Amino acid sequence: MDKPKNAIVILLDSLNRHMLGAYGGDEFETPNIDRFAARSTRFEKHFVGSLPCMPARHDILGGALDFLWKPWGSIELWEEAITQPLREQGVTTMLVSDHPHLFETGGENYHTEFRGWEYVRGHENDPWKTRPDPSWAGAPALPAGVGLNQRYNTTRTWFREELDFPGPRTMQTAADWLDENAGFHDRFLLFIDEFDPHEPFDTPEPWANKYDPDWSEELIIWPPYSVKTVERGVINARQAKHVRANYGSKLSMIDHWFGKLMDAVDKNGLWDDTVVILCTDHGHYLGERDIFGKPGVPHFEPMGHTPLMMHLPGVAAGSVAGLTTNVDINATLYDIFDLTPRHRTHGVSLLPLVRGETTSVREWALSGVWGRWVHVFDGNRKYARAPVNDDNLPLSLWSNRWSTMPIVSAPRLKLPNPDRRAYLDYMPGSDIPVIRQPYEPGDGLPYWCAQQPINWHCLYDIDNDPEEAENRLGGREEADMLELLKAALADVEAPEEQLQRLGIK
Repeated sequence: MDKPKNAIVILLDSLNRHMLGAYGGDEFETPNIDRFAARSTRFEKHFVGSLPCMPARHDILGGALDFLWKPWGSIELWEEAITQPLREQGVTTMLVSDHPHLFETGGENYHTEFRGWEYVRGHENDPWKTRPDPSWAGAPALPAGVGLNQRYNTTRTWFREELDFPGPRTMQTAADWLDENAGFHDRFLLFIDEFDPHEPFDTPEPWANKYDPDWSEELIIWPPYSVKTVERGVINARQAKHVRANYGSKLSMIDHWFGKLMDAVDKNGLWDDTVVILCTDHGHYLGERDIFGKPGVPHFEPMGHTPLMMHLPGVAAGSVAGLTTNVDINATLYDIFDLTPRHRTHGVSLLPLVRGETTSVREWALSGVWGRWVHVFDGNRKYARAPVNDDNLPLSLWSNRWSTMPIVSAPRLKLPNPDRRAYLDYMPGSDIPVIRQPYEPGDGLPYWCAQQPINWHCLYDIDNDPEEAENRLGGREEADMLELLKAALADVEAPEEQLQRLGIK
């Protein structure tokens, strides 16, 4: 079977699988994602890899898991994004994004190898406007509670209509690019990195309060990041319902504008020669287990079990049950464009699975946040292994760029610089020296893993217990999953200290 000429990848940030109609969700309306699913292969057992935002993009664009070595950062010297070899082969690459982390320290070089890129300004903490619009009258951005030191509080006053909001503008920009360029380039990769439905959950009418019409106070657009949220009084039950409804409004709004992109694919006759992939980086807790946001907890189903859909020309719509993860998207793109990675990667192509040539492409998948739990999936069961030592050590951070996500409201949480204890080491498959900073007892660990709970291990049979109500620790099952975790870590040549930290060496 011939491979498609072109590829379109749409990443919708924080897209909850269980809230999509195509996956059985009926709480919120997603007609255009469902419309896409009706002509695509739907992956039933797709799981996250490296988290959160930038690590997930590292998986997809770089193809290598990085959460075992660092928490957040750029493409490193020993690796390259797929856009580099595509450019060398004459494939036109285009990025359209409103994702501010791509243009901050720690994510700033993912866009540089695209042939063209369009940054749509104004989402979340994008440092775009320095003062409010003096003529703002409160519409279309409706009154909303402010977040702590959030730049978006200023930005949102400049929106005049729905199309001024970053998500709609990003989708329309991508659709316009297809209209203007799809017939001009011989081959292309269009990568749309859309930050919606990530917070702030801010929408204009008719989306605002679409799912909470009785709410009469200011919108709550910034969800808490917390556990035992209602139990501890972080927000009350009524506010929790409202926050969840506001996510639904954001989801339905971006679904509407995703439909504009699908219209452009229709208009330009691209379904016959273009693979179209819809994916996400992770989910977002909205009250499940009384958790909100992305706090320090294991990757329960709402966070870790994510949607993936792929339209492959010549393949009828359907679903596959083989285990997959985000680095496999990278490997699939390499396969489509007949290229081979020039650095160590961890993905496998999904084309044989989609074409029905096999029912499985991998036996395990790893996921995690640096310094927190390490998860292993076997397609039926999920095992989350926590550190076992009070100090969460031994642990090192490996990077030559040494940058992390800026936090506007907490600048003191900036990643500490390496010190005289740092030394040069080598990543698997690389001869390029890398700075390795070890942490010792008494050190203040980077915020990603500060106050990490110990010995909070979890084992769930997600096929028979999708609500993860029964923690099946102990006995033969845990022994099997522990062996699988050890084998997976050995396969990716994870640092030995990770096994020691997890108490499995």
